[in-house]
Amino acid sequence: MIDELKRLEENANKPVSLAKWGPYLSERQWATVREDYSPDGDAWHYFPFDHAHCRTYRWGEDGLAGISDYYQNLCFYVALWNGKDPILKERLFGLANYEGNHGEDVKELYYYLDNLPTHTYMEYLYKYPHQLFPYEQLRTENRNRSKLEPEYEILDTGIFNNNEYFDVLITYAKEDEEDIFIKIDITNRFTAAAPVTVLPTLFFYNRWQHTPGSDIPSITLLNRNAVITSHYRLKTNYLYFLNADDRWFTDNETNTEIVTGVPNKSVFTKDAFHRAVIQKQNITDLRRRKTGTKFAAVYNLTVEAGETKTIYCRFNNTLLKKPFPKGFEHIFSRRKKEADAFYKTILPKKINDELANIQRQALAGMFWTKQYYHYDVERWLNTGDGITPASTSKANGRNSDWKHLKNQDIISMPDKWEYPWYAAWDLAFQTISLAVADANFAKHQLLLIMREWYMKPDGQLPAYEWNFSDVNPPVQAWAALQVYYIEEKQTGKKDVQFLKKVFQKLLINFTWWINRKDRKGNNIFEGGFLGLDNIGVFNRSFSEQGNIQLEQADGTSWMGMYALNMMDIAIEIALHDNAFEDTATKFFEHFVFIAEALNEHNLWNAEDSFFYDVLNVAGADPSPLRIRSIVGLSPLFAVSNIYSWELNKLRDFKKRITWFEHYRIVNNKFWPNEERSEDAEILLSLVRRERLVKLLNYLLDEKEFLSEGGIRALSKFHLEHPYSTTVDGIGYTIHYDPGDSTSNMFGGNSNWRGPVWMPINFLIIQSIRKYGKFYGDSLMVECPAGSGIQMNLEQVADELTRRVISLFEKDAEGNRKIYDTYNWFYKRPENEHLVLFYEYFHGDSGKGLGASHQTGWTALMAELISEYGGKL
Repeated sequence: MIDELKRLEENANKPVSLAKWGPYLSERQWATVREDYSPDGDAWHYFPFDHAHCRTYRWGEDGLAGISDYYQNLCFYVALWNGKDPILKERLFGLANYEGNHGEDVKELYYYLDNLPTHTYMEYLYKYPHQLFPYEQLRTENRNRSKLEPEYEILDTGIFNNNEYFDVLITYAKEDEEDIFIKIDITNRFTAAAPVTVLPTLFFYNRWQHTPGSDIPSITLLNRNAVITSHYRLKTNYLYFLNADDRWFTDNETNTEIVTGVPNKSVFTKDAFHRAVIQKQNITDLRRRKTGTKFAAVYNLTVEAGETKTIYCRFNNTLLKKPFPKGFEHIFSRRKKEADAFYKTILPKKINDELANIQRQALAGMFWTKQYYHYDVERWLNTGDGITPASTSKANGRNSDWKHLKNQDIISMPDKWEYPWYAAWDLAFQTISLAVADANFAKHQLLLIMREWYMKPDGQLPAYEWNFSDVNPPVQAWAALQVYYIEEKQTGKKDVQFLKKVFQKLLINFTWWINRKDRKGNNIFEGGFLGLDNIGVFNRSFSEQGNIQLEQADGTSWMGMYALNMMDIAIEIALHDNAFEDTATKFFEHFVFIAEALNEHNLWNAEDSFFYDVLNVAGADPSPLRIRSIVGLSPLFAVSNIYSWELNKLRDFKKRITWFEHYRIVNNKFWPNEERSEDAEILLSLVRRERLVKLLNYLLDEKEFLSEGGIRALSKFHLEHPYSTTVDGIGYTIHYDPGDSTSNMFGGNSNWRGPVWMPINFLIIQSIRKYGKFYGDSLMVECPAGSGIQMNLEQVADELTRRVISLFEKDAEGNRKIYDTYNWFYKRPENEHLVLFYEYFHGDSGKGLGASHQTGWTALMAELISEYGGKL
């Protein structure tokens, strides 16, 4: 049996299925809501990047290419200095929201090259310039740019033009769960020698300052090549290292003199290593001290042109006489071979090397972005952080009605810098990618978000840290089915118990939606935000106030999809446990009512043959917002196939839906799209065949939604035809923005006004494939529209998949669409294999935009490659 598969099987039987040590350390803890104790809720200003190196965190820790235990008691990361920078490089740098012309953004070059589900082998690559890191240049240039200009990125500064940088490759290889070898390779890519200081750093998460009377842990020098740790929550651990130039101890304590103006009690503060390296302060004090809560081995290196120098460390819980025995280096090659063997079992057999590399890095990113997440909302509301006392303004402020939420778990994050917090619908998409390689963890994550310390007692799921009460599309049931079927495809296992657990919790959530987001009781839903930040002509959440109501085509479609997904789950469970059969009928009937509302109550515009949101203002006729966007295509997502053998087995379900259909048709009531094949298979969808064809005409038109890299979020039609409307005397306009948003809505860093988004493309592809499996060659469409090329819908799904994958693939000249004008850098031999997974992609060129490491949902590429690659 493949070693990693064996480890996963063993982990699945443990009380905690997670690896004890993993990449659970954030790459940015500063400026999160958790760390904000300001009276005005401005997290960016309250805890800026400039404080991160000298101020302790309340709710977690961060570090460069780091690891920790799964309660983040003890952390390890790598710090660097090139001899010129004003700060020690301990964490990734980026712009705060107010500093960027398009919102916050990380301004570093780093890559998740490899990782296994158990983190037995991990690779992380960081590119560190020889020249002064351009902190102020990046800030100033982005502040001075308008919304009509692109972001100013680190590759625009010129510091990488002449290969004046180090490749810093950090590799972790576990001998066993408690024994981790660490290799730090520093390669000089320049033509001349260059100095670099490297500090492998070990430290404790500072809980003691917020828990009076608790024991303070310690790291103590054991000998010239080892330190020993003591912590009441952990076993004794050791960090071994070879040939260090120095050994420094300090404490993970805030430098109060810098942060608050209060003199420090000692020189041993969090930033002591920074001051010693940069300003040469207190080096003797750090050297003489033999214990502390933060430790670094110090290496002062000069790396010749093209040379690689290597630093080895070992972290474990055993006192060893020879921690680095002869041949110890082979652990890295051995674990690498195991990783190769593991991925060979889960990648499609016929896949080419290029697609295999893309898929593997997508999955590596998913495993690197697991993060320890600690947040007790009640405690956060009622206490201070040691700098600012508890504020009464929080009592009715952000997240104040989520006092039950007490999170302390390892969670899959969208991105550990840009989005170092979970979001309910992001997480749903992430589990699909995770299931490709670790279905057990994927299921764990879906169930976790529904646990009582996350879900509100009334059934609402927390949306995301900045506003738990906001509303994300209810995609959890859909994701659970996807994970269930991926696991079945990979292993042959049908985990019906998992579906039962999901179903029970989602019953509560579905009821919350029905009771809270359907104010008129007519099955038309007004979710507001619904995750689509800038999709509307105005902020859709504001319409829930006063005399304005926005009836949302997508809100209603998401609920139709939700009802169908719940029906599908109930059917799958009922095939093994008939006690669930009547709940399948319940959700079937819900779907019928929602389908009626969507198709009969103004949301379908017959003139345009498109679905639109409808604005209801007191005293005026309902007004459709005639915007051609994903909102109008979302009805495609609600589609299900019921097979004849299922109906024959579920006799009560078959009897009830037959009666219900007869009743409604006899009484001249609406009946949703229901088609039956020759073998009695049933297709259920929100969209009748003739409307489906009309929507596909828009979807597959390159002048509308179809781009070379996938489906745009907003039709290109609005480039020449902006849409405007007036509400309460205020004018609003929306137009096609293929790249970064030109709107300030939602901070300006989110844009559904034209770019290609992976989750939406994935949903569209999966839905069209379902239609295609039912219709076969009986339904043919032009793809692209006007090309004369006829395809069935399964072929259309394949073509859309091919286009999305083409964003990442090299073309004949070695260019990738995602890199656009930066291909000069990524065509260099040392970089040609590197792939980034951006938040979204330019609607015309395919260039990667937004967060550069949004593996959270862009890693859906992994499952698309699994589906498509097997056909090559």
